Parts: sequence; C-alpha cells; structure tokens
Amino acid sequence: MVLWVILLCTLVSSLLGGLYVLGVFRRRRPNEPPLDKGAIPWLGYLLEFRKDSSEFLKRMQRKHGDVFTVLIGGYYFTFVMDPFCFGTIVKESRSKLDFRTAATQLVVQVFGYKPIEATHSIVHASSTKHLMGDGLTVLTQATMESFWKLLPFNLSSGEKRVWQEENLFHYCYNIVFRAGYLALYGTEPPQGAGNKEKAEEQNRLHSNQLFQEFRKYDRLFPRLAFAMLPPKDKREAERLKRHFWNVLSVKKAWKKDNISGWISDQDQLLAENGVPEYMRDRFMFMLLWASQGNTGPTAFWLLLYLLKHPEALKAVRDEVDKVLRESGQEVKAGSPPVTITRDMLNQTPLLDSALEETLRLVAAPVLVRAVLEDTSLRTSSGTEFTLRKGDRVALFPHISVQMNPEIHEEPHRFKYDRFVNPDGTKKDFYRNGKKLKFVNMPWGAGVSTCPGRFFATAEMKLFVFLMLSHFDLELVNEEEEIPAIDVSRWGFGTMQPVRDVRFRYRPRF
Repeated sequence: MVLWVILLCTLVSSLLGGLYVLGVFRRRRPNEPPLDKGAIPWLGYLLEFRKDSSEFLKRMQRKHGDVFTVLIGGYYFTFVMDPFCFGTIVKESRSKLDFRTAATQLVVQVFGYKPIEATHSIVHASSTKHLMGDGLTVLTQATMESFWKLLPFNLSSGEKRVWQEENLFHYCYNIVFRAGYLALYGTEPPQGAGNKEKAEEQNRLHSNQLFQEFRKYDRLFPRLAFAMLPPKDKREAERLKRHFWNVLSVKKAWKKDNISGWISDQDQLLAENGVPEYMRDRFMFMLLWASQGNTGPTAFWLLLYLLKHPEALKAVRDEVDKVLRESGQEVKAGSPPVTITRDMLNQTPLLDSALEETLRLVAAPVLVRAVLEDTSLRTSSGTEFTLRKGDRVALFPHISVQMNPEIHEEPHRFKYDRFVNPDGTKKDFYRNGKKLKFVNMPWGAGVSTCPGRFFATAEMKLFVFLMLSHFDLELVNEEEEIPAIDVSRWGFGTMQPVRDVRFRYRPRF
C-alpha cells in the first residue's frame, strides 16, 4: 500500500511539474504586462512567431498595447514597443537585464562555441583596437586591396566597353564576403619566388569555394537557430559546421600571410585563457558569420535602391566623384583602380545617409535581455510595469522605430537623404514633439552594440564607392519591382530577398 502511495505521489508530482513547465499555471501578477500564452502549451506562439515575426508582433501590439508578454517555445518574452523605453532597457545593469544569456545559447546552438566568462571582454577589447581608430585605417586598406583583386576592373574600356550581366544579390554578397574574409583571415603565402600570381589565384578560388559553403549554411541558419531543422537539413548543418571548423582552424590560420590583428589577437587571448584549440576553431567560425553574414546582403539592397531611384544614384555618384577629384584621383580608361582611404570614406554624408536608410528598411534584429531579477519599467505614457525574474525582455526596433510613421514620414519609401541635413550634418528625429535617441538600430544598442559596426560600414561603403566610380550600372529590367523579403529571417540582422534581380555593368570610361 505504501509503495502505491509513493508511486501515485511521484506520478502526480511529475504531472504537476510537467504542467508547470508547459506554462499551464502561469498567471499575470499585479503591474505585469498583459499576458498571452497562446493555445498550445509550452510552444505558445512559436510557430506563428517563426512564420512571420513582424506580422505577429504587430497583431499583438494592436491587441495588447506597447508592452505585452507572450509564450514562445517555453520562454516568456515581454516585448517593449515603446521607443522611449529603449534607453532604460539597454542601459540597465547586467545584474538585472543580461544580454549574454540568450546570446550564449544561440552561439552554442548555431556555431558549437561555448563562451567563457572572458569571451565578451576579449571581443570588445580586440574590436576597439582593430575595428576602430587607427586599427580601422589599417583594415580598411587591407579590404581595399582585397576588392582590387576581386572586382572585374580588367573589363574592356574605351570604345569597346561591354555590358556584363549578373545576379545582383549573388554578385554583391559574393564580392563583399570574399573581400572581408581575405582582409580578416589572411591570404595564402606564395610558395617560392615568382609565385605571387599563383597565390592570388588560389586566394580567389579558395574564397569563392568558402562562400559557396557559407551560403549553404546561411540558408539553414534561421531554422537552426530555432532548432526546427528536419533530420536531413540537421545532418547537413552539422557537416557544414565541421567543414568550417576545419577550414578556419587556428592551425591553418597561423600559416596565412597578412592575418588581421583582430583575428590573431583574439585567438591568442583565448589560448591564454585556457580555451582548447578545437573550441577556438569554432570561435573562428562564429567570427566569420558575425563579420560577413550581413554586409553582402546590405550592399545588395543599397545598390538596388540606388538603381531604382535615379536621383539618388546621381546624387551619391556625384558625391563619390567629388571626393575622388579632391583626393587628386580620377577614373579613366586604362588607369588602375583608385585608392580609397578611410578619410575619404568620412567625406560622404549622402552615401552615409543612403546606407542608413537602407538599413532602416531591411535590418531587423531582435534585441533580447534575460530578466535576472524583478525589474520596474515605466513607459512614456506613465504606466509602470514589472518585468518578472526568469522571463526575457525583447525589443524589435524595425516596427517600433524604423518603420514607425510617427517618426519617419512615409516609412516604406526609400529616401536617400532622410538622415542628413542640407549642410551635411546628421538629422534629428522626434515623436510627439519629443526628441528620440534611438531612430534606427541595425547594430543593436547599449553593451550589446555590434563592435564591428565601423568596419562593416567601411566595407560596404568601399564596395559601393568602387562600383559607382568605376562602372555604369543599370537593371536589366527597368520596371523591376523591389523584391519581397524572406520573412523567415526576421530577427537575424539584414533581411534577404525572396527572389533575385538581374543587373548589368560596364566600365564608365
């Protein structure tokens, strides 16, 4: 009899524990945001959120207001859509709101890398040293040299200028990815005297092969992050991981010439902190995706928007030509490609604004913090909510600020000069007469701001600068519509198109 009682109690305890995990007993407490658990225990709104995050959040906002809590895959997420609350959240201490918890789970899931306590400080310190200031000047030059070797400057010129036709997305993603990879991870050393050309050809071949494999992984990335891959794709993702761990291994990296300080310093610091070699190989893969996963797609959208708006294309090209003339350079038939310095890139307010506008339209990260203790949040309307310990708080700036018509007039239109005043200074933005600090957040904010944003910006501007200065560009179909975005990639940085666009180019002179 006693045994049956014990078994029954165990069964009831297990059942209650399971129901608790599934979220059956969760109730809204006083001062907490509206709670919406959905119809499916534990899963909640995971499938709907995964299908189209933007439309789901718009519906929840219409139903519940600017702050609400929803169940998504076993976690309770409080989404804050009030942009005047963003500063409070991104500046809150790590003891209350910690961005590393969710980030750690993601990098383990998609890259196999398990961060140590010092990982964040190592990345931050190295990025400050090499991706900003004088370090960025050196890396910009290295990227410039990579573009020289990859872009088709050797096309016929003069009277025999010939149009070349390409797939715009693939072209931009391929060239920008490879230039960034070679600048960061180094180049193959020449094997003996007189073999420089052979080494350069090997770099072009290897970087292109790497890009092809990277695109395979990139296509799997969203479903991998949500742990929703079917068995066949899951096996392919594991194969690709192992491939990148091998190709980017630290043993192979240290045999390269011209490896960037950003890569070498981080590997050295991880080794000094006791991180084993196999885990540093995985870290190298994580850095590749972090540095190159969004720059190529953004360059695609920027060029596409310019090609669809002739007045924007002319204004930005005129600015590029002006900067070249003032540097004492010009593009002419038979001349070598121009040299673009970091200082020159700092003299392009219209290109800056066009890039910022592109990011406003197509960059859509979700910024997540783990709530480590009950935290109070006051909205711009004066309502005070309590964020519950154990939940997560999330921002989705694409809806809240970037596409908000109260902040950006005609938010769905591309306005290349939206972010710049006539005198070249940056424009301020307001909502209900109150100045906003956060009006575009493609790089995150606060302690989780992307440390590589200055290098990424320089990389994309270099590419567009070179394309506009050296080539005539046009769409194959002048009536081509801007393609829809792939909604499965909401939350992972720059969106990608559901279809591609054909374009053609030829030497300008």
